[in-house]
Parts: sequence; C-alpha cells; structure tokens
Amino acid sequence: MTQYIYYPGCSVKSTGKVYEESLLSVFKYLDTPLKEIDDWNCCGATAYFSIDESEAFGLAARNLALAEKQFNGSKNLHIVAPCSACYLVLKKTQDYLNRDQELRRKIELGLNEVGLSYESFVQVRHPLDVVVNDIGLDKIKEKVTRPLRGLKVACYYGCQIVRPYRDFDHERNPMTMDNLVEALGGEPIDWPLKTRCCGGSLTGTIEEVGLRLSYIILREVRRRGADLVITTCPLCQFNLECYQERINKDFNESLEIPIIYFTQLMGLAFGISDKEIGIHRLFIPITKLAKLRKGGENVYV
Repeated sequence: MTQYIYYPGCSVKSTGKVYEESLLSVFKYLDTPLKEIDDWNCCGATAYFSIDESEAFGLAARNLALAEKQFNGSKNLHIVAPCSACYLVLKKTQDYLNRDQELRRKIELGLNEVGLSYESFVQVRHPLDVVVNDIGLDKIKEKVTRPLRGLKVACYYGCQIVRPYRDFDHERNPMTMDNLVEALGGEPIDWPLKTRCCGGSLTGTIEEVGLRLSYIILREVRRRGADLVITTCPLCQFNLECYQERINKDFNESLEIPIIYFTQLMGLAFGISDKEIGIHRLFIPITKLAKLRKGGENVYV
C-alpha cells in the first residue's frame, strides 16, 4: 500500500499558505490525508546550490532521511512536495546521490552525525502527479459536485515540475492539469506558454526582467480569452498575481486576471467552502464565479 508523507517547504508555510490550505482540504476530501514530515527543514531552494552545493544537497537529503525514519522502513513511501522548487530540489538530490558515490558518502557521513541515514527507497512526487495518476481522473469526476461549466482555464505549469525531470508529463507540452480541468467540467485553453518561466526570483533581483517575463504570460492569457490561471508553484502564483498592478503601470495595461492554485480549482468543483480553500485570500477575485449555487453546480455569468 502506498504511503504518502507531506513536505510543505518554506513558501507553502508563508506566502503560499493558501496552497497548503487547499491541498490538505482536497486530499482529505479525496480520502488521501497527508501526514507532515516531523522537523523538516528548508530544502535550500534552487538558489542555495550556487552558494554551496554540498551543503545544499545535505539540507535536502535530511528531509529524505527524516521521511524514511518517520515511516520506519516502508518500501512504498512517497513524499508529496507541492512547491515546484522543493519538488525539483528533492528530485535532483535523489538523482545526484544515486549517481555520485563520492557525494553520497559525504552526505551520509553528515546524516550519520545527527542519527539519520538515507536508503533511497522514498519517492518524490508532485501532488498533481498523485492526483492524476494515483487517485485518478475517474474518481475526480465522481467527486465533482459543482462542475465548472463555462469556465475557461489557462493551465500554467511553470518551468520546474517537468524540466529537467519529466517523470509524469511532457517537458514542452504537459497535459495533466489540462486533463484535470476537463474532469472538473471546465475548459482548458490551448496556449503555447504553459511552461515558459514567469521570471522566478528575478522579480526581487533584476525586477524589470522578471516583470516583463510575467507580463508576457499574462498578456497571452488575456489574448486567449481565459477567465483565470491555475498553477502548481507558490512563486509562479506570487509573481503572476501580486505584480499585476505594477505590470499594468509599467506596460500601460489593464490586466486583472485571477491566479489560483490547481488545488483551489479542485476545491471549487468539489463544493469545499471558499474559506477552506483560501478563495477569500485572493488579491484578484474570480469575478466570473457568481455566488449562485443552483442544481448542485457553479454558475458562471
């Protein structure tokens, strides 16, 4: 039997809190509750690897070792990592430790010093992968109480959950979220920028470059007629939602596009309360969603 353990990461406990709220609510609704890793630490994110690669691998490996220790030898253990950067870092750490024996010995010595060991049996999974490929779209359809009929959705995957590791989707034209939207009753739009970078941390370093990258994505979303964007990453969500006012000013635009997590969209279709999935926390509300609950489904106007 597959056992899931939850690695939140720093963003999901802070600026991406709504991601955690909706993720835990949706997985509970789908009878797949998630238990959090005890005493987890920051994975180092992608930036730390440019400062000290060995320490970065050590930080990430500690979380893998903690998961294995917590489940005490379970050979079918999967870490669910919702943040795209965390997911990528944990995947990268596993990959390098499996291929580089000198690095592995160094990391294992460090883990042994704090009473931990890493045996490589835990698997790193993104919740989108778990939802579509483990829980399954058939069950998702059965659980829908308010189909998202009439809602056009831009599925934005970002650049980290399908590259360089393409474990569960295509690296250039991923479709798992698109298929999920259809299962929820919505309409995924066809657009070419679903894996283009939003700018990432450039919004905090070289702001004009980061803002332009986000603007290009938002402009295409509007051109394609989408009502909202769903994403899988706290930083992507932050960049695309929170900088819209600045983007409008810099590029003489009038963008007002809701940016939500795919788990929030699932929660809407499942009839979970707006508060439980953090809809009330949005900076840009879903104006097309009328609060009319008729016939057990959402009504869009």
